[in-house]
Amino acid sequence: MTDELKRYPQCLPSVGRSLLSVLLALLMSAVAWPLLAQTAVPVATPPPEVKTGEPLLADWLVRLHESARHRAYVGTFVVSASGAMASARIWHVCEGDQQIERIEALSGLARSIFRRNDQVMTFFPESRVVLVEKRESLGLFPNFLQSGNSAIAQFYRLKAARSERVAGYATDHVQLLPLDSLRYGYAVWTEKKTGLVVKLQTLDAQGRVLEQSAFSELRLDVPVSMDKLSRMMAQTDGYQVEKPEMVKTTAAAQGWALGAAVPGFVSMNCFVRQLALAGAGSRPEATLQWIFSDGLASVSLFIEPYDPRRHVQVGHAVMGATSTLTQRKGDWWLTAVGEVPWQTLAVFAQGLERKK
Repeated sequence: MTDELKRYPQCLPSVGRSLLSVLLALLMSAVAWPLLAQTAVPVATPPPEVKTGEPLLADWLVRLHESARHRAYVGTFVVSASGAMASARIWHVCEGDQQIERIEALSGLARSIFRRNDQVMTFFPESRVVLVEKRESLGLFPNFLQSGNSAIAQFYRLKAARSERVAGYATDHVQLLPLDSLRYGYAVWTEKKTGLVVKLQTLDAQGRVLEQSAFSELRLDVPVSMDKLSRMMAQTDGYQVEKPEMVKTTAAAQGWALGAAVPGFVSMNCFVRQLALAGAGSRPEATLQWIFSDGLASVSLFIEPYDPRRHVQVGHAVMGATSTLTQRKGDWWLTAVGEVPWQTLAVFAQGLERKK
């Protein structure tokens, strides 16, 4: 992981999955292990070609989201990217509009993440610190699809592919293929009966897998206690509770604009965040986070005052499907992060303008 990704963990990729959004942020600090091989078992008759009309595509994506919202499950989840792999144990339960998840890291730094709707609490048992956040910035989907601004069907083509068994379940397999070079493609496997996403791959222009997320073991409709998870989430005795400040704003109010729109990407949210600088006892620093999405991929622009002592690494880096780009913009320093090709971030950086 690059230093910029370590500093901005909240901006790691979201492809419209409430569960995967948190998991990717949790698991990208992976240890290097060999990639697990997946044994494909073809179904007798592959699903028919899916038409690409926008209503059908949007309906399909919303079904994926809703399947997770209304399903209780327990499983082991594995994320692999750039030759590294990490895993976590997940407990997920829903009651009406309420959702709670517990995510226990099985590799890397010991940590437990609890999510109740948009509230996220990350427990670090070694340092005895719990980080409390409101992950409104991850709420890009499916509200974006229902907002009338979605142009997913203009930039992706939905195509049925050969199915296989994943974690012991028969699945439907589709691909979301990009229609330009500004975004990646996706391969999605969903459990046949419920529509729950059980495996996801991010693909480059040549169809190569950049990143994979999958359940290696999964049990559906298991009795998970919401009360028990709520009590565990509330057990902060002995922990130092930290609540990073995040104030909602607009780019215009902060003096920024995007001179030329990046095709398909719409401004979703803008926050002023307090990010702690490196070093014990350092003061927090106000940083603007401007979030864009095309309905699947997201891009975050982090803008802060330029400091020559810290801001020396100009350029770009790629880890799996996540790209970063850093550069100076006059008296300001830009860090762009997204699950897109780094050239897409360069388009954002080129269009970013200071207005006051």
